[in-house]
Amino acid sequence: MIVKSELEKLDLHFIIIELGEVEIKEKLSPKKQNELQEALHRFGLELMDDKKSMLIEKVKNIIVEMIHYTDEPPTLNFSNFLSEKLGYDYNYLSNLFSEVKGTTIEQYIISHKIEKAKELLIYNELTLTEIADKLHYSSVSHLSNQFKKITGLTPTFFKNMKHKRLIARENL
Repeated sequence: MIVKSELEKLDLHFIIIELGEVEIKEKLSPKKQNELQEALHRFGLELMDDKKSMLIEKVKNIIVEMIHYTDEPPTLNFSNFLSEKLGYDYNYLSNLFSEVKGTTIEQYIISHKIEKAKELLIYNELTLTEIADKLHYSSVSHLSNQFKKITGLTPTFFKNMKHKRLIARENL
């Protein structure tokens, strides 16, 4: 809605407007492009016209969506899913992602899975086995090993730290 409103204020017409993507009918002059960039910046948004940057953002958005907002198990592995969804060879996506972000797609996925695991541990509604299943780990030990590698803590220790902090607050 913000993007649509700002486009209208600048008298720019769009063909499509979706989350993270807009196709504008007219060719933007450097002045109009700058005005749009400034207008979007006020709302914490960024104008990207570089195809590679847009592709990287799409990869990141798909990963975040799959890990944080989808409970269904993937029917394909991440590499095949990304290739199919974006219409690019996975090796190309992987090399581009590493070049631009300085990390691999796999590490980006693992980081998000561990952040989701931390969130689920803090909510204390699921067992470690349920969390491993929810995040599509092959086993609890696989989740635990990755968790410790990323955070330096075991999931159980992380969960107990939170519990001890809550107890400490209750005693104040």
